[in-house]
Amino acid sequence: MGHHKEQGKVCCYQEEGIDYYETFAPVARLEVVRLLLAFACMKGFKLFHMDVKSVFLNGIVNEEIFVSQPPGFEDHLHPNHVFKKALYGLKQAPRQWYERLSSFLLSHQYERGKVDKTPFIKKYDSAVILVQIYVDDIIFGFSNDQLCEDFVKAMHGEFEMSMMGEFSFFLGLQIKQTKEDIFLCQSKYCNDILKKFVMESCKATTTPMSTNYYLSPEEAGTTVDQTKYRGLIGSLLYLTASRPDIMFVVCLCARFQSCPKESHLKVAKRILKYLKGTTFVGLWYPSYSPIHLVGYSNSDFAGCKLDRKSTSGTCHLLGSSLISWHNKKQACVALSIAELENIVVGSCCAQILWIKQQLEDFGLKVSKVIQDSKQEHSKKHPKDLSPSNRGRL
Repeated sequence: MGHHKEQGKVCCYQEEGIDYYETFAPVARLEVVRLLLAFACMKGFKLFHMDVKSVFLNGIVNEEIFVSQPPGFEDHLHPNHVFKKALYGLKQAPRQWYERLSSFLLSHQYERGKVDKTPFIKKYDSAVILVQIYVDDIIFGFSNDQLCEDFVKAMHGEFEMSMMGEFSFFLGLQIKQTKEDIFLCQSKYCNDILKKFVMESCKATTTPMSTNYYLSPEEAGTTVDQTKYRGLIGSLLYLTASRPDIMFVVCLCARFQSCPKESHLKVAKRILKYLKGTTFVGLWYPSYSPIHLVGYSNSDFAGCKLDRKSTSGTCHLLGSSLISWHNKKQACVALSIAELENIVVGSCCAQILWIKQQLEDFGLKVSKVIQDSKQEHSKKHPKDLSPSNRGRL
């Protein structure tokens, strides 16, 4: 870091090549949060939430940093002086906070996850405490009260904490925890979307998209406001964090953001009409579910009429709890059904292995992993999977 004087004013700058373009923050994947919810429900312990005040001011930087005095708050005795050691606004601030927090937890006998670096686990005999980091938000669950008391005491002794309570709201996700189950939804966020796009009084529909409707670029169609369409698609994409039922149609509408037409906006608004009648739909995680990992994959060979590319989708369940899913048009054109199946099954297996390793970090070894796959042709009806087509890893 350094500083220079320009026209009598002291300015600060970051040296190019040193933490200049890349920014790192301890952000967990949403699959990890859902996996943690399902795991906690199966193990029978509640999750709690705490927040760190002025999180980036807790980081320690190795360089000397100077910033100019804010306009209107200059020191009249030293108007040309600069302040030293400020972290907010620097690209390396999130990384320095993560290093400070991880070093603190590791010094207290916590183990860091091997795949995802944001969870920390501490085991004592048969007891365990799980700590999940998301920038300044800390989610933790425990099976032993003493471990919880030690963790809370240590965190309050090292950092200034602003809140602590039962885990019920996180990044727009609403979580309801009981002894029998956990329910995850985004009803408040859903209502906010309807209000934002003036659709709160619309008539509800029973499906997010018509089965015989086909979307295309439609070069001759009427162009709509690109900013409004992109804002709508972006809002709906985040809603898929707890709504896999709209995943396919939202991803389909997202392909036409460069030049949206009235037909595309009409389909996107139908999704809002569907949400109007399904505001409180979400994910349900039962506590009595068997502990085994199941992965499903499906593919539509040459389903896109524009470029003949295939669409693949996967979903993964821990027992009866849906924790991961995706729907994507493949980047390359599959020349055969066998090639298509290899691509989608490989993607499904990669996600299964990631989830399996994540569960091992939690202290749960999954001995039974099942994968089901199904392939559809664009001109044929899908066929149910027979037991002979079921594969086990």
